[in-house]
Amino acid sequence: MTLEIITSRALHPVRHGFFTRKGGASSGIFHGLNCGPGSSDLAEVVAINRARVAEAMGVDRAALVTVHQVHSPDVAVVEGAFDTAPRADAMVTREPGLALGILTADCQPVLLADAKAGVIGAAHAGWKGALSGVLEATVQAMRDLGATDITAAIGPCISQRAYEVGPEMLDAFMAEDDAYSRFFAQGQGDRLLFDLPGFGLSRLRAAGVEAEWTGHCTYSDAERFYSYRRTTHANEADYGRLIATIRL
Repeated sequence: MTLEIITSRALHPVRHGFFTRKGGASSGIFHGLNCGPGSSDLAEVVAINRARVAEAMGVDRAALVTVHQVHSPDVAVVEGAFDTAPRADAMVTREPGLALGILTADCQPVLLADAKAGVIGAAHAGWKGALSGVLEATVQAMRDLGATDITAAIGPCISQRAYEVGPEMLDAFMAEDDAYSRFFAQGQGDRLLFDLPGFGLSRLRAAGVEAEWTGHCTYSDAERFYSYRRTTHANEADYGRLIATIRL
């Protein structure tokens, strides 16, 4: 089966892709293109999947770089392949031939580019990372490398209709800014529905970045996407990770 790659007009003409789970070598609960070495999937199979992604992006396997994601606002400036992946949740580079890769399974994969300046970025933005400023930190790191006209795309992530949260999460957002209440809708009882991509778009646009969401919900489409929350609701032991990549 061939790989399925979702792209965004916002990033044209920079080469990029939000990969679905189609076309991978993993089986069982991971069936498809699981690119997460942190999963309990077979390491050699994950390596095969990542090699397929590297080939699709036109780079060597070692040139597909990912970080050890920890839901932080930390950004790594990438100048070459890593010996050891740094603990961070975003990367920026101006080096041609490197593909920046972000792993997600409901959180936002965010790809950014200034094609004219030759600077790209990639960020992993769950609610914690987005609230703590990972998107703004990525934008600033790109500007530090010379970017001036940045565009961004948020790839497949959990949509508001599927993202039920408790009142304590609203409290965490309201502690930062009362206006953030607009990203929460009333659910059943004391439950709320959080608009993760809407929040991501608002933070990017406030930072002066033109941005769009591809509109794909990871929770609602099990054939195409991995979802941490869907896996939890199904009482499955583990889940795969989707990959989003961008390169100069």
